Amino acid sequence: MFRRGAALVLAGALAAGALVGCSSDTEPASTAGATATPEATPAPSASASAPTIPAGSAPEQSFAVGVRQLKRNRDGDRPLPITIWYPAAGRAGGKATNSARAADGRFPVVMFSHGLGGRPADYQALLTRWAAAGFVVAAPTFPHTSGSGQPNVLDVLNQPADVSYVLTQVLALDTRDGDLLRGRLATDRVAAAGHSAGAVTTIGLFTAGRDERLAAGIVFAGTALGVGTAFAGAAAPQLFVHGEADEVVQYAAGKAVYDKVPWPKAMLSLPNGDHGRALLGNGTSLRVVADTTIEFLRWTLYGDGDAKERIDAAAARDDVATLDNRL
Repeated sequence: MFRRGAALVLAGALAAGALVGCSSDTEPASTAGATATPEATPAPSASASAPTIPAGSAPEQSFAVGVRQLKRNRDGDRPLPITIWYPAAGRAGGKATNSARAADGRFPVVMFSHGLGGRPADYQALLTRWAAAGFVVAAPTFPHTSGSGQPNVLDVLNQPADVSYVLTQVLALDTRDGDLLRGRLATDRVAAAGHSAGAVTTIGLFTAGRDERLAAGIVFAGTALGVGTAFAGAAAPQLFVHGEADEVVQYAAGKAVYDKVPWPKAMLSLPNGDHGRALLGNGTSLRVVADTTIEFLRWTLYGDGDAKERIDAAAARDDVATLDNRL
């Protein structure tokens, strides 16, 4: 999931402050080699008011899962293949089925950003659980930070704009004639999530590159290097997930960003969790992470109050994690 070579590259970049030097409460510093998003009117300060979460209920059943691929290219020189997992018709359980018929209903959308040297498929054990719970999960493969070889860690600064572009492309499927997901997307209920470099990307979507379509965020093993902690716009609940034994992004660095979030928030800490394997790859830890994040998404995107009340119990299962719950 998080290849050792890529982990070392990211660790070196973080240690040297290559992304920005330090977290900023205002705006990210410019970085050589990265193409900055065109500057516009400064983002408004974050609202500390309660988030707007319409009352509702999440599906009680589990769904079969379909999977499909899209090819998109931002600005002609940033190819962004997109993997989409979604609730499908048919019997729940088993592997995701290519281009399966979508289940009936309208489902919230979760944008997921992979880590340095990773690919969306590395996270399918978690992301298919989200889809089976009633979410459409869209995960782009970033052009310069994915796969084998020498990823360009500085290109992470361009990825928040990539995610916003991909989100626009995915939401457009809801009205596209003949598309598998036509009429199946709750286009006004969207969250962003990401791991490691993808977590930096996700934080950026709520700070320097605030996308106001996003109602919630999930940050796995993240830091704000390069994107700052000037959270902006309407209140959007955040869930941080971090291993206390993380060897790449120190737990204290993630906690420091979490402390800056001005909105309802929670932090799931895994005392024995490292940067990726125990965090998402271990069976027991994965179950706790999946169940906790699903309840969080059920609350923030479906408006399911009962799910919010279940978050503490999901986090406490099997005694592998602790939860600081300020939601």
